[in-house]
Amino acid sequence: MTTLPHIHTMLVVDDAPENIDILYAILAPLYNVKVATGGEKALNIIMSDHPPDLILLDVVMPGIDGYEVCRRIKADPERHNIPVMFVTSMEEQKDEEFGLALGAEDYITKPYNPAIVLARVKTHLALYDQTRELERRVELRTRELQNTRLQIIQRLGRAAEYRDNETGYHVLRMSHYSRLIADAAGMGKVTVETLFLAAPMHDIGKIGIPDYILLKPGKLNEEEWRIMQTHVIMGGDIIGEHIDPLLAMARVVALSHHEKWDGSGYPLGLKGEDIPLVGRIVALADVFDALSSARPYKKAWPVEQAVATVVQAGGSHFDPGLIAPFLAVLPDMLKIKERYVEDPAAISSYSARQQAVPKRVQ
Repeated sequence: MTTLPHIHTMLVVDDAPENIDILYAILAPLYNVKVATGGEKALNIIMSDHPPDLILLDVVMPGIDGYEVCRRIKADPERHNIPVMFVTSMEEQKDEEFGLALGAEDYITKPYNPAIVLARVKTHLALYDQTRELERRVELRTRELQNTRLQIIQRLGRAAEYRDNETGYHVLRMSHYSRLIADAAGMGKVTVETLFLAAPMHDIGKIGIPDYILLKPGKLNEEEWRIMQTHVIMGGDIIGEHIDPLLAMARVVALSHHEKWDGSGYPLGLKGEDIPLVGRIVALADVFDALSSARPYKKAWPVEQAVATVVQAGGSHFDPGLIAPFLAVLPDMLKIKERYVEDPAAISSYSARQQAVPKRVQ
């Protein structure tokens, strides 16, 4: 199947119909041409879902003049690369310098020379196409790197999970829960997505906890519990300190998701809003999933009982300000729970691993 060549779209902006007619006659044989007789109409076209590939813009117009149109285009992060060519009868150098300082790519003067107009348009379209192709490749590579990083993070989360009595899809569910709660709590889009990627590493420190403690079927004694609590510090050490926002947040989550609103948590006994918000969110998501999911040592609680327990713990274990967002997104959380339902075989495999663990020599 032959792919038709892309036909670029020009936008001609001028308050004089005769000038529009001249440029239309020059450009129409080669390009799609849209026209606007004023700055406001031009901006409506430029900011639409189908912006032009190049703009030929008159300077002197009533209302919004060409300079202001150019200023707004170059201030828009999604439109600033569109080439702007001023078309004007003003020939003073200071006018050209002012327009170029606003970000315009070129000037052409009236009366128009068709060959010069077409040559300059072709040049700027070629540069624009190269820029877009480079941006496309960078975006594609960035997505590939982000996907690879996500896979590594999730595998690390599963590595810690494999050694624990939490099996299967726990890190996936609680990560989705964290994202939903964070979004409902009003966190910014970028922060919400970063938390989604960071949450799977919350228990990475459990890699450093001895099996005789991590896989113990009964209640931990005081010394064993003290050792178990060190997994948050080890998690912070494993992740390390980074400028990268994702790894930086992952470290904060690892260190703070066992803190409690009333100050009775660990490792630092932080209280209230001294606990990072992302840690408070992950704490709620983590506990809700633990309560509502089957474990090798317990059956899943009914959802109603798990929800009631979380709500009751608002103000003690959990940030009371997160209870309303949690309840608001609960229907979506339950859909996630159904999508990533636990594999009974994965749960039963814990018992086999537990039996294979050598007992600690006292």
